[in-house]
Formats: sequence, structure tokens, C-alpha cells
Amino acid sequence: MKIAVSTLLLSLLCATTPTFAADEGTAALEAIGQINGTALACKQPALVSRARNSVATTAPKTRANGETFENATNAAFLAQGKAKCPEAATLANQLGAAEQRLQAVFKSAQ
Repeated sequence: MKIAVSTLLLSLLCATTPTFAADEGTAALEAIGQINGTALACKQPALVSRARNSVATTAPKTRANGETFENATNAAFLAQGKAKCPEAATLANQLGAAEQRLQAVFKSAQ
């Protein structure tokens, strides 16, 4: 009986770990998508290309990941029409931090 309960508890603990990783992955994709949308609106094509490449080479290629990235990109693009564009260097630094977070999340999930 103790073995069955222990196995059940272990199974439940293992089942919750991917959800945590998925939430972290979603947050990382949203962050890089927001930067991508800002870069698009502010006419920074090199940063746009870098952001998309980072997602394509780091995150698993799933529909959910693509939609998360695109939805964040679209929201940031639309919101940028109401704000002043940040300096290119500031945006590049933000993208660098977002890329590191994305890599950390998806490499630890593998």
C-alpha cells in the first residue's frame, strides 16, 4: 500500500512540473514578442529578425508557442502607436535579456 501511495504522489509531482515550465515558457515568449512588436513599430528590422530567429531556434515549434509569440507581438505593435519609440540600444539590451531568459527556460525544459 505504501508503495502505491508513494508512486501516486511521485506521479502527481512529475505531472505538475511541465505545467510550471510551460508557464515560464509562455512568459518568456510573451516578453520577446513584446520586444518584437515594439521593434516592428519602431522600424528596427535587425531586431525584428533577431527576435524571430531566437524564437525559431530556441523554443519548440508548436502552434501554441507561435500563437503566444504572435499575439504578444501584435499587442505591442498596436500599443507602440501611443508611445515614443525607445532607443535602438535600449531595445537591443532588452532583447538580449529576453533571449537569455528564453534560452534558460527552454533548455531547462528539455
